[in-house]
Amino acid sequence: MDTVVEGAGAGLRVLVTGSAGFIGGYVVEELLARGYAVTGIDNYSKYGPVTKSYDSHPRYRFVEGDVRDVDLVTDLLVDCDHLVAGAALIGGISYFHTYPYDLLATNERIMAATCDAAIRALPGGRLQKVTYISSSMVFESTDHWPSVEGDERKIPPPLSSYGFQKLAVEYFAKAAWDQYQVPFTIVRPFNCVGVGEGRALGDVEIPSGNVKLAMSHVVPDLIQKVLKGQDPLHVLGDGQQVRHYTYGADLARGIVSALESEAAHNEDFNLSTAQSTTVLELAELIWTKCHGDGRRFAFVSDAAFEHDVQKRVPDVTKAREVLGFTAATTLDDMLDIVVPWVRQAMDDGII
Repeated sequence: MDTVVEGAGAGLRVLVTGSAGFIGGYVVEELLARGYAVTGIDNYSKYGPVTKSYDSHPRYRFVEGDVRDVDLVTDLLVDCDHLVAGAALIGGISYFHTYPYDLLATNERIMAATCDAAIRALPGGRLQKVTYISSSMVFESTDHWPSVEGDERKIPPPLSSYGFQKLAVEYFAKAAWDQYQVPFTIVRPFNCVGVGEGRALGDVEIPSGNVKLAMSHVVPDLIQKVLKGQDPLHVLGDGQQVRHYTYGADLARGIVSALESEAAHNEDFNLSTAQSTTVLELAELIWTKCHGDGRRFAFVSDAAFEHDVQKRVPDVTKAREVLGFTAATTLDDMLDIVVPWVRQAMDDGII
């Protein structure tokens, strides 16, 4: 399965909120590849103005604006068949601890405004469904793995304000359906890895040995440290944290497949690779990619953040069986793409 039908979106238009963001960029590319017309909206609050490869695409229109402007989003939705709700204030793990209130308050306002616009646009309009981008952090407080769709309502709520708000996104989706019959699909990406993510505005510099970082996302941060010659390599905590690193283009395929699927109506999906990797395994692979096999890998542990979840492992059965989606790109192949990009981005002063 897992195939892209050329022109599947012909004649349809999708509004993508947060289109200048990390995952948003991959989603726009996937939609355009499937033949959709795309309207993107972003206020550039995370990175500042950015240039995308598809900016001049004939089926892409960009609107610089704030998603909290309900009238603006409603006007954009009048001509759209689908809405991908991806806008959010988000950063790396340092954001969780530096801006806990801003994350909660801003993202609640973004989500409420997004739902308000969808509720307004639905009667008599073209809107078929809202696809909400949630997060693996809804499973932050679990004590059993893998996390299956539905566990988020059985386990204790997330402890971080970011995880709690992402769970609230899912409640918004279901409440908008319960009261106003706004159809939805919820997707939960796990640990997106890819290119195009710059230094976020407002990121707090985190000292990590002799290197100060401002991204606090484990893959680009580790690559930066290795490329800057850090030895031994500093890792957050003991390095035994388990993650499922998933390529951005794979996630975009899953998100758009969920958008298109009739079987995804009012359903939720974990979107992830099935492969578990510890931070130390990731660090050693990055080390080898950058240095070759001849240099001994050595590391030291930095103090862990409070909300550095020790284990996030999804069950991916539902996405495979219902959507025909698998995230097949290996971590090795991802790093072959991302390491050169980070090296060039460092040279260009982007990160």
